Amino acid sequence: MTSQAEPSELPGVTKAGVTKDDEPPLAAPVAEQPPRFTPEGRIGSEGKVLNVFSHGILVIWGLLVTMPLLWAVMSSLKTDKAIFTSPWGLPSALHFDNWSRAWSKSNIGDFFVNTVLVVGCSLIGTMLLGAMAAYVLARFEFPGKRVIYFMFVGGMSFPIILALVPLFFVMKNMSLLNTFHGLILVYIAYSLPFTVFFLTSFFKTLPTSVAEASLIDGASHTRTFFQVMLPMAKPGLISVGIFNFLGQWNQYMLPTVLNTDEDKRVLTQGLVQLAASQQYKGDWSALFAGLVLAMLPVLAAYIVFQRQVQTGLTAGALK
Repeated sequence: MTSQAEPSELPGVTKAGVTKDDEPPLAAPVAEQPPRFTPEGRIGSEGKVLNVFSHGILVIWGLLVTMPLLWAVMSSLKTDKAIFTSPWGLPSALHFDNWSRAWSKSNIGDFFVNTVLVVGCSLIGTMLLGAMAAYVLARFEFPGKRVIYFMFVGGMSFPIILALVPLFFVMKNMSLLNTFHGLILVYIAYSLPFTVFFLTSFFKTLPTSVAEASLIDGASHTRTFFQVMLPMAKPGLISVGIFNFLGQWNQYMLPTVLNTDEDKRVLTQGLVQLAASQQYKGDWSALFAGLVLAMLPVLAAYIVFQRQVQTGLTAGALK
């Protein structure tokens, strides 16, 4: 008997019974690519150098901003003799009586109250009128819309010093000189261009579907604005409100020209008056104390609303 060959011994058949033709072809050997030069190391080193340089610039800038503030605070807690003998040294004792003396005897308290009254009323009026005008320019179409918008934008580039003389005579003819309400109206007009420009761009980023749904439910345009859109624009309102507060609180040129009544002077005028009187009295500790009292509301407002300011400034970029 002729013995049959094992399947594994047949030509073209493997041990598993699969022909060689059915086997998948072997992958062709991949030629080894020569290593290419990548400048990652060089770019990384340059990036680190740039990072260190930028952080160094920020540190220097921070020192330039904070050192005068810290020096003023330290000087407000020293005596007049310590201010001149050791101007850069820490106070040996904390003299808080300098602050009370600046508040009472130098009339800084009266100037502070006048400033709070004027800035508070003007800030409310600026935010209310600016938000209403910006909402209309952002949401409605009507003839002359672009002209009105660019008039507000042009007001930002118009230097206030060019309008001081005609503004003085306009205020005089309207019997608004040396009055709080006249200064409030001027502050509002001075701050409206930037407020409208900022809030118009912010209102455009808000969803229109919410306002449309409110109108479909029967709400009027006024109710939609105050109860729906205005709360949604809270980050933008806080941001522009902080900028307006800083500008109006530190305003010196407008009250100097339009408010010459000594009993109605604001804080910036009071600080200048206090500095001018030092050549006769020499109460430098009270001067620094008054300066610190003028800085505290601004610093407190920014520290409290710092996160809201950053949110409002970046809200338009996140849409």
